[in-house]
Amino acid sequence: MTDTADRSHEEILMSDIRWLGHSAFKISCNGAHVVIDPFLAPQLGFTVADVGHADLVLVTHDHGDHVGAAADICQATGAMLGAVVGTAHKAAAGLPDSQILNGIGFNIGGTVTHKGISVTMTQAFHTSDSGCPTGYIVRMPDGLTVYHSGDTCVFGDMALWGQLYHIDVALLPIGGVFTMDAPQAALACKLLGCKSVVPMHWGTFPVLAQNTKAFEAELAKLDLPCACVTMEPGQTLSFPVEGR
Repeated sequence: MTDTADRSHEEILMSDIRWLGHSAFKISCNGAHVVIDPFLAPQLGFTVADVGHADLVLVTHDHGDHVGAAADICQATGAMLGAVVGTAHKAAAGLPDSQILNGIGFNIGGTVTHKGISVTMTQAFHTSDSGCPTGYIVRMPDGLTVYHSGDTCVFGDMALWGQLYHIDVALLPIGGVFTMDAPQAALACKLLGCKSVVPMHWGTFPVLAQNTKAFEAELAKLDLPCACVTMEPGQTLSFPVEGR
């Protein structure tokens, strides 16, 4: 991966991933932009305007630190909102059905495509105030495949998703307490067979792991061909599509 400031003209179609803190990410490629779990943590100072343009906003589950500013971003940009049936209308907060993917949302195992971005919904093991917890496998126009697990523990079927979709980048929680911790997240990387992992859901609240050191150590123990990419809030990195 490379910092966007160092990118050459030949790399201009590479997908960019921007971490907005906690579990919030923006993935962009060639004018296509998807935002996931846009909780803009107050201490980081990001605003809806800072998120910029979006074509699609995805919500993994109905908790405030994941729904966040989803409806506000959709309203400001005209983006479509995607979430599981039962959560989609609640997260939309008054947006018209025409601005919700499939009018009502979609469900686990289902795939939708919008503006060249293909999204497959996966299961997650957590709680949700409506619908059910989910994750997403996002395939960008350049072929980059990104797995955002949402809030979850490790589970064996991660291996099946990795087998089906050949994941380039996994966005995984490591903070513990409400999600998997460092050893579980490292094992998740093994199951997924991902090439890179970006730790998330850490440091936002005092009860969570405050850094990624334990996760990096657990990942090193497994000696996997998986790079740990620890990002700073607001940082954008470019990820190449390798081997395809």
